[in-house]
Amino acid sequence: MLRLKKTVVMIGMMGAGKTAVGTALARHLKVPFLDSDEEIVKAAQASIAEIFERDGEPFFRDREAEVIGRLLRGDPCVLSTGGGAFLSERNRSQIHEVGISVWLRADLDLLWQRVRHKTSRPLLRTANPRETLRQIYETRLPVYGLADLAVDASADYSIEQMALRVAEALKMRPDVLGEP
Repeated sequence: MLRLKKTVVMIGMMGAGKTAVGTALARHLKVPFLDSDEEIVKAAQASIAEIFERDGEPFFRDREAEVIGRLLRGDPCVLSTGGGAFLSERNRSQIHEVGISVWLRADLDLLWQRVRHKTSRPLLRTANPRETLRQIYETRLPVYGLADLAVDASADYSIEQMALRVAEALKMRPDVLGEP
């Protein structure tokens, strides 16, 4: 039985599957699954959209960094982060020092198929959400490219298949997933 030695931090665009794949991966590795956005919502007792609207994005990003730092200091787990979390140098440093970042790399068309009917995406509340998604995607790609690992998503893969693909990638890193 392989043991998880560091927290695996799922990063990527909205719709990449961070929560779904992260949950399946955690189940596969027999470790807890945590979601930084859920932890922020619990602490603030408000939705992400409400926090953005009421307090602004900078306030949200500060809380996000605090929560990610706290979760990274806990027992190794699978941690899903919001799509913008990895853009912060502070978050990237924390993740790199203590955990491992795994980018779920999905193309723009796949992401759009997954998010176009969701009303829970504050960044897509624009006149042209598809164009907004494209702009966010293009801006974030170079930063996501700094991730420790990248695993390509496909519409053909089930959530379980993606989780197994991530587990296989992690096995290449004995400092992360290895013998007890």
